[in-house]
Amino acid sequence: MTTTTPRTTAPLRVGVVGLGWAGQQHMAAYDALDGVELVAIAGMEDGPRAELQEKFGVPNVYSDWKDLVAAGGLDAVSVAVPTFLHAPISVGALEAGLHVLCEKPIARTADEAEAMVAAAQSAGRVLEIAFNHRRRGDVEALKAAIDDGSIGRPYHARATWLRRSGIPALGSWFTNKDMAGGGPLIDLGVHVLDYALHLFGEPRVLAVSAVTHSELGPRGLGGAVSDKQQVGSAYEVEDLASLLLRLEGGGSIVLETSWAAYRSTGDEFGITLYGTDGGADLRVVDYAPSGELTIFRGNAEEEIDVRVEADPGRGHAAVVDTFLEFVADESSWRDHDGSLALGRARIIDAAYESARIGAEVRLDHDLTITDGEAVR
Repeated sequence: MTTTTPRTTAPLRVGVVGLGWAGQQHMAAYDALDGVELVAIAGMEDGPRAELQEKFGVPNVYSDWKDLVAAGGLDAVSVAVPTFLHAPISVGALEAGLHVLCEKPIARTADEAEAMVAAAQSAGRVLEIAFNHRRRGDVEALKAAIDDGSIGRPYHARATWLRRSGIPALGSWFTNKDMAGGGPLIDLGVHVLDYALHLFGEPRVLAVSAVTHSELGPRGLGGAVSDKQQVGSAYEVEDLASLLLRLEGGGSIVLETSWAAYRSTGDEFGITLYGTDGGADLRVVDYAPSGELTIFRGNAEEEIDVRVEADPGRGHAAVVDTFLEFVADESSWRDHDGSLALGRARIIDAAYESARIGAEVRLDHDLTITDGEAVR
């Protein structure tokens, strides 16, 4: 089914940088829309680039993202490349006057994220980050249940994304600290952090206490060696991370994520929420289109467990739709500058710092975190 995004001007001309799975999600979403033309893609891989050009009927293809931007004729671009390229490509596109939809995480560090947000603000353009898991149907159904008061005020949660043997590729950029910024915490955990804070209603995170472990990856366990995206890197990042977030208003979230750990087989993510009048549990195994969502209500005399059936949701297609809605409304451009994702990056930075120094790190969102201390 074709989705129509309202337009009052000429068709929006978009490009995509990155030819992998995420980039293809963006291409497919743009291609399905009326009023949008996918006119350029960029990526280094000759074979996939030619295949995707033919599949989506893209008139202009480039091996270098700089050529795509310099060619002009675009209104917006999606950035779906390895994390170390997010900041330079996004900043370059914003400085060229393009709106940018970038894959998660926003960047390797909060410093890079701040540069991206500053570029969006200076250019007066939209910078949006693709947090597609909050757009799952089961997460949206859980958010609706919380918002309608089904569990009262949520005060604690355990949010997870765990794999038994899921290091993306041993020796790839994913396992290189400088290129990736970190391991499963910045890769999977940023999704968990996003949907957990979203479900809580975006409270401020006041402090983070974290531990990270790197036990299996350095021994060549928990993942496969693949020719894909190889850089010959040693295993330099964590393979498991556990965080305690202290929230404004007294709430708390325990977040746990792993690429590799001796646990049940498969890929599992979700969240368990405890509220003043009820609770909820969402569990998704092996990327099931819709997970198992249960709402817990009742009292000592009567326990009520309600299983909620949710539609799959639209994931990246919904993310792209929302991005284009922001782009279509010029009055809202300055309200969508990537600041929410910058906040996520600051929390991730604080978590890695906490793990490094072995102590809780407090966040002052107007200050910089250095060695566990807030300095101006």
